[in-house]
Amino acid sequence: MQLAGPINMMKSSLAGGEARYSLSVGNETVDMNALVGKHIELTFSQRITCSNCGNRTNKSFSQGYCFPCARSLARCDMCIMKPETCHHHLGTCREPEWGLANCFSSHVVYLANSSGIKVGITRKTNTPGRWIDQGAVSALPILEVKTRLDSGKIEIALKSYVADKTNWRTMLKNEVEDVDLELKRNELLAEIPSLIHELQAIPIKDETINISYPVLKYPTKIVSLNFDKTPSISGVLQGIKGQYLLLDGGVLNLRKFSSYHLALDS
Repeated sequence: MQLAGPINMMKSSLAGGEARYSLSVGNETVDMNALVGKHIELTFSQRITCSNCGNRTNKSFSQGYCFPCARSLARCDMCIMKPETCHHHLGTCREPEWGLANCFSSHVVYLANSSGIKVGITRKTNTPGRWIDQGAVSALPILEVKTRLDSGKIEIALKSYVADKTNWRTMLKNEVEDVDLELKRNELLAEIPSLIHELQAIPIKDETINISYPVLKYPTKIVSLNFDKTPSISGVLQGIKGQYLLLDGGVLNLRKFSSYHLALDS
């Protein structure tokens, strides 16, 4: 199989408890799970095109955009990384209509175990894909709120008690201890009752979702692969976790190379 074209991050879903991955290469879609255990080669053609306007760019900004689009699109604003800084209500949103559609929809605050317990937020419609993209082995939604801003306020409050970031090296080595997310949920919600009441957040009583990944062998040493340094990357695909391809010669974060034009041979 040989395909060529621009890529974006892999799309993910959960089927029978296992993460499923597909990758769009140009106009074709590849079942990445089917390539695990096989030799693949990915070659960068030295071409990057903005995923928004289509213009050629020397560098991919904010995971797939040219510099002008990264400066003008609301999805590239700092408030996407720090939702508690949402400024839509001030009339300064870069794309007010986009903000209404994406930031004023139901969001969930969740706990996940990817390299230890962490708190995170996402649109309700983004689960379980968000957890898979982070390489979580288990996840639990704990609160539902009406806006992204509200979810950010809760996340900030809970950061006093639990981490909000993933140690990606630990995640890729699968050095993750079993944790009781439901017990931790109860402990954390007991710390912020007034904020829950103020924001009219709805407690979620779901059970923990466990996630397995299509991995034959986890790396014991992390070697990062990079198309900017090595245009052609090949090896046996030993697994996929998060947005990483685990090759026998190193790990490749496909999210980082969104909008790069690649050729895929397998």
